[in-house]
Amino acid sequence: MADFSHDTELLRISNLHAWYGESHILHGVDLTVHKGEVVTLLGRNGAGRSTTVKSIMGLVGKRTGSISINGRESIDMPPHQIAKLGLGYCPEERGIFASLSCEENLLLPPVIAGGGMPIDEIYEMFPNLLERRNSPGTRLSGGEQQMLAVGRILRTGAKLLLLDEISEGLAPVIVQALARMIRSLKAKGFTIIMVEQNFRFAAPLADRFYVMEHGRIIEGFAASELKAKMPMLHEYLGV
Repeated sequence: MADFSHDTELLRISNLHAWYGESHILHGVDLTVHKGEVVTLLGRNGAGRSTTVKSIMGLVGKRTGSISINGRESIDMPPHQIAKLGLGYCPEERGIFASLSCEENLLLPPVIAGGGMPIDEIYEMFPNLLERRNSPGTRLSGGEQQMLAVGRILRTGAKLLLLDEISEGLAPVIVQALARMIRSLKAKGFTIIMVEQNFRFAAPLADRFYVMEHGRIIEGFAASELKAKMPMLHEYLGV
């Protein structure tokens, strides 16, 4: 486990509440993410994990509390300004443009910060996309669409990646490729927050875990504590 100091803090969420319309989903979430970490949000469906990453991006109806990104308070910022702080969001629904080719999809997002990954490097990471570069979005498999959705945010220059259920419904060989991708991105200095139902996929990749239930963080622990926390995870998650 790396020794993270206060200086390396990239994201700090304090007393975060979030609503969709009249529905109060998050009830005082507190969490911290340090530069270069992979942090996984665990919990059952409906626990508030996806709402937490959407709240970080400003994609909920209303939010209160504090979300500090690299020392900048973002709670009152609109999503496009939050993105410019170096955030990339990969939603569960992927959002691939069906009528555009694979490469056109990759080239579409605006650059928000310097140091975006060149398209050749993305193709090196995802050889499938190179093979399918001229194929329309509708012709890509689920796994290829997921690779494209991740590749697209890497081009923007984002250094904090929010990945929502990227392994869901994919074949084991694709899930293994995504695990290699996350290790590679971590080695390149990216910071990653994952919402993940697939515990076997998430467990070996994360530096730290937060467990959510009913819109709250009920437990936070380091990867080194994982074995000791398994009885609690079994109780809350059934893993």
